[in-house]
Amino acid sequence: METETSQRDDQRKAAERRRKELLEAADRVVLRDGPEASMNAIAAEAGITKPILYRHFGDKGGLYRALAKRHTDALLDSLRAALDAPAADRRERVEATLDTYLAAVEARPQVYRFLMHPADQGQQSEAEQGFEVGHHSAPLLRRLGEELATVIAERLDLGPGGDELARVWGHGIVGMMHAAGDWWLRERPCSRSQLVHHLTELLWGRLALADDRDGAPGF
Repeated sequence: METETSQRDDQRKAAERRRKELLEAADRVVLRDGPEASMNAIAAEAGITKPILYRHFGDKGGLYRALAKRHTDALLDSLRAALDAPAADRRERVEATLDTYLAAVEARPQVYRFLMHPADQGQQSEAEQGFEVGHHSAPLLRRLGEELATVIAERLDLGPGGDELARVWGHGIVGMMHAAGDWWLRERPCSRSQLVHHLTELLWGRLALADDRDGAPGF
């Protein structure tokens, strides 16, 4: 029994390592090709056939969701670190959080485009159509909104109806960052620091006046 359990553990760990290797190969293709990244190119980069890639992720959507989770987890870790980092005041913390999001977009624009924008279907083969890259961007943004809402509720005393208000703010701020970041990445009308400053000014209303919860670090 112990031997069987050990074998299953070894097989599970080997599968997890292989899955990680395939996701890293997919990342390399996405960094190169952006939204036009294809299953054929990813399989070739990994040195396997496309059916093997499907075996690990189920279908094209499964691979996309795995990549989205990988990058969303990393972004959320960075956002939490920015929110919890020592800062002189709440405004600096807000600026650091906005800058963290925009810096991630700026550093890996092809990954951002892959996650948020569908490829031109006319440029894909029939076999590659249906990747539905943009189809999954809404759940990704909703997850970011819910995570930010949790952080806001934990750190600010918003009074009666505070949980509802935190969710509205969380999704509103994520929507603002996404829309402004998307526009900024396309047009580059100003520096990232200027964009952060302007967005912070926009947020600097009731958020600046809410009291911190007792014992909680300031948002």
